Amino acid sequence: MNTRNLVTVLSIMILVGTEVFGVAIAGGWAIAGLFELGHIVGYALMGIFSLFALYILTILWRRCMAVEPITGA
Repeated sequence: MNTRNLVTVLSIMILVGTEVFGVAIAGGWAIAGLFELGHIVGYALMGIFSLFALYILTILWRRCMAVEPITGA
């Protein structure tokens, strides 16, 4: 196990993850507030955008593993 690559990948995932989820939640809140859609729709938008953020993080994880493998030679 390559701990140096593991630390690098986890650091990237934490940094990018907080940014992406922050944008997702803030975007849902802002759209719901801008169009006066109410709290329920705001929470639904935050959830939908968070699922999209999770999809983005999954793609990032796969690309990170291709560049910085944790296992192997």
